Amino acid sequence: MSCSNRGSLALSILAASVLLLAACSQGGPASAPADQPEANTAPAPPAIPQHDPTAAPAERAAPPTLRAVVLGEFAPANAVAESATGALTITDGAIEGANGASFSTERVALVNGDDRFTADARFADAMMIEPRQQVELRHVIDETPPTDAPDQALCGTLKTGHLAIARVMDGDVEVVKLLALSGEGLPAGSATDVGLCGMAEYRGKSGS
Repeated sequence: MSCSNRGSLALSILAASVLLLAACSQGGPASAPADQPEANTAPAPPAIPQHDPTAAPAERAAPPTLRAVVLGEFAPANAVAESATGALTITDGAIEGANGASFSTERVALVNGDDRFTADARFADAMMIEPRQQVELRHVIDETPPTDAPDQALCGTLKTGHLAIARVMDGDVEVVKLLALSGEGLPAGSATDVGLCGMAEYRGKSGS
């Protein structure tokens, strides 16, 4: 075979190889374009919980309830208590004396003896209790003075604005301290219109 014929055969074999390689490449699986994003297979986010107005109250959050420091019936144990109320009955919404004195009240706070009701006066000092003793503070909505001696009311001729109540123990006997404050402002260290009227003391009926 001449050299020219051998060269032509080599070129034919090379061309056939190129065509075969191209055909194999085209017949293979097509790849995704480089700029095509992959499919998002992440699960959908959970639904946002919705408020259910039909849920029972126990299943919903509620603000804390102010509880009474003391409830019940008590006998007067000092001169102020004797003249201002006589025997005293304390309930959730009222404080009533046997002499006709009464107070319609609402609880506004639970404080400690160390707290102040004016800038220079503490509950502990006025009520003669421990600084850490709990004190229930009630706003007086309506007041009725003693029937036979109106001027003997806890704040005299002034309206009682707030009553502070503390309960301590003297042995096994309950002792109730009732502090009367005049003025409509909330008793606190920043108060400017709160005045001290008097402190009545009572004992549980078992100790009378």
